[in-house]
Amino acid sequence: MAVTLSPDYRPTLKEEFMNPRMREYFRNKLLRWRAELLDESNETLSNLQEGGIIEADIADRASVETDRSLELRTRDRARKLINKIDEALDRLEAGTYGYCEETGEPISVRRLEARPIATLSLEAQERHERMERTHRDD
Repeated sequence: MAVTLSPDYRPTLKEEFMNPRMREYFRNKLLRWRAELLDESNETLSNLQEGGIIEADIADRASVETDRSLELRTRDRARKLINKIDEALDRLEAGTYGYCEETGEPISVRRLEARPIATLSLEAQERHERMERTHRDD
């Protein structure tokens, strides 16, 4: 069933959680984000393929190498983020998107707006982070 969204649609607390319009809204949001990351990644790949480092000055060469290294780390983070976006899209298809993996409760719309790949409610995420800090300090 195709759902048409108006350009100004935003999910609200007043509507049923993860109704077809809301699911379509988040699907579009995730797909746009994924496309942006892929475009940036392709641009980086194109820049890296343009050739070797031809800077004569050793300091310039080091600077270019540092920039490339930083760009590659950024692209690696983007690759991991694309994987998380794909997982979120899979959850949308499965009907589990927007629900906390720990409690099964709905994740707030505000949290999903800010972090559409969220898998935990804010409360569960805070508990998880507290546990990590506690175990890290051991």
